[in-house]
Amino acid sequence: MKFIVAIIKPHKLEDVREALAGVGIEGMTASEVKGYGRQKGQTEIYRGAEYQVNFVPKVKVEVAVDDGAADSVVEAIRNAANTEKIGDGKIFVLDLENAVRVRTGETGPEAL
Repeated sequence: MKFIVAIIKPHKLEDVREALAGVGIEGMTASEVKGYGRQKGQTEIYRGAEYQVNFVPKVKVEVAVDDGAADSVVEAIRNAANTEKIGDGKIFVLDLENAVRVRTGETGPEAL
């Protein structure tokens, strides 16, 4: 199993959700987060004063999938989140040792 974590622009969340549904993913977790990468934050103007925003708002999407679905999920997220502009985000793929469905006690891929 794989655990896929994607950091994306907030306005792309619905596009990513639809793309994941399109490849058969029935569940995901999304969290509002802040961070920065190569873009090093951004400069904004508020009431005529310029100030530096060091942490940019992003959305973290988390999905647990079977090994066979990982590549299609990564590609779906990448295509849906891509704006071809700096700050589009990152996708991380981690090995997932186990999963347990709380309600039934199912483990492994059956719990997904």
